[in-house]
Amino acid sequence: MVFGMNYFRFVLSVASLLWFAGIITAQQSLTLSEALQKALERNYPIRVAKAELAVAENNNDWSLTNRYPVVNLTVNTNNNYSNTSNPASILFKSSVLNTSIVPGLETTWVIFDGHRAAINKGQLEGQNKLSAGQLRQQIEQTMLAVIQAYHGVLVQREQLSILTGLLSLSRDRVDYQQLRQSFGQANTFDLLQARDAYLSDSTTFLVQQTLYQNAMRNLLQLIGEDPSTAPSAYVLADQLVADDTAYEYNELADKLLTNNQQLINLMMARELASLNTRLLETNTKPTISLRAGVTYNTGIGFGVQTFNFVSGQVEQDVPRIAAKNLNTFLNVSMVYNLFDNGARRRQIGSSRLAEISSQLSYESQKQLLLTQLANVHNTYNNQRNLVQLTKELVDNAQRNLSIAEERLRAGLINSFDYRTVQLGYLTATQTQLNALLNLKNTETELLRLTGELIR
Repeated sequence: MVFGMNYFRFVLSVASLLWFAGIITAQQSLTLSEALQKALERNYPIRVAKAELAVAENNNDWSLTNRYPVVNLTVNTNNNYSNTSNPASILFKSSVLNTSIVPGLETTWVIFDGHRAAINKGQLEGQNKLSAGQLRQQIEQTMLAVIQAYHGVLVQREQLSILTGLLSLSRDRVDYQQLRQSFGQANTFDLLQARDAYLSDSTTFLVQQTLYQNAMRNLLQLIGEDPSTAPSAYVLADQLVADDTAYEYNELADKLLTNNQQLINLMMARELASLNTRLLETNTKPTISLRAGVTYNTGIGFGVQTFNFVSGQVEQDVPRIAAKNLNTFLNVSMVYNLFDNGARRRQIGSSRLAEISSQLSYESQKQLLLTQLANVHNTYNNQRNLVQLTKELVDNAQRNLSIAEERLRAGLINSFDYRTVQLGYLTATQTQLNALLNLKNTETELLRLTGELIR
C-alpha cells in the first residue's frame, strides 16, 4: 500500500511538473483580441465566405448585363473547285478553282428589352451585398465561438488551479496524519481517510488537466492553428471578469431590428426575389435590336477553260483577276412573343409567390429573434444576480475551509467533517466559475443578436 501510494504520488508529481513547465516555457501569450484577429485571418469558414464575396464583387459589372453593344471581327474563306465537261456547249471543258477571303466587322446592340440590363445590374449588386452580409454573419458566428471557447479555457484553467490547491492541501493532510501516527496520536484509519481524499483529488486533477487541454485544442482549431500545435504553445493572458452592465430590452430590440445581420440578409434576399419578378416581367415586352456591319470580299480564280469553235478547240487559262466587293448593312429587328401557352404568366406568378415566401421568412425570423432576445435578456439579468450570490458562497466556503483546517489540526472535528467542508468549497468555486462563464456567454449572445459583436 505504501509503495502504491508513493508511486502514484510520483506519477502525479511528474504530470504536474510537466504541466507547469509547459506553461512556463510557453512561446506566446494570447489575449482575446489576438485570438479574434487570428481567427479573422485564418479561420477556414471565414476564408470561404471571403472567396465567395470576391466572386460576387467580380460579377458585379455592367459587362455581364448585355447593356453595351457586342462587336465581333469575322474572317471567312470561301474555296470552290468546279470541273465541267459539256460537248454541246461552246465551253467544252472547264477546270477552275475559286478562292476568296472575306474579313468583316459586325456589331449587335439591344436598344430596348424592358430595362432588363438595369434589372440584371440590380441583381448583381444585390448578390454582392448579400455575399458581404453572409461574410459578416460568418464572422459573427466565428467570433462568438472564439469568445466562448476562450472563456471556456479560462474556466477550465481556473478549475485546474483550484484543484491544484486542494491537492496540495490533501497532500499536506497525508503528511500530517503520517507524522501524527509516528507519535502515536493518529491511527491507521485516519491515515487511510487522508490517503483516500488525496487519491480522489489526484484523479480529479488529472481529469481536469485533460479537460483543459481539450478546451485549448478547440480554441486553437477555431483560430486556425495547425492541428499539431500543442495546447501549451499558448498561455491565455486575459482573465474571466464579470461586467456588471445593465441592458434595457427596448433598446436592445431596436438595435436588433436595425443591425441584426440575419434580418439584414433576409431583407436583401427579399429584394432579390422582387428583382427576379421584374426581370421575368421584361419577357412580356418587345426586344428591339440594332445590327450593323461591314464585309470586304476579295476573290480570285485559277484554272483552264477549253472552248469548242468550228475551227477547232481553243484552250486558255482563266485570267487571274481579283474580284473585290464591299458590303455594309444596318438593320433593326423587333421580337415580340405573342403566344407561349401562358408560360410567362405562370413564371411571373411563381416569382411573386416566392416574394411572399421571402417576406414571411423575414417576419418569422424577426419574431423568433425578438423572442430569443427576450429570453437571453432575462437569463442575463438572472445570471448577474447568480454571479453575486456565488461570489458570496465562495467567500463563505473559503472561510469555512480555513476554520475546518484549524479545527482538524486541533482535533475538534474528524476527517469526514473536514472532507465535507473541502468538497463544499470545491463545489462552490465550480459553481461560481460556471456562473461567470454563463454570464459572459449570455452577454456575448446579446451583442451578437443586436449586431454589436462586430464594431
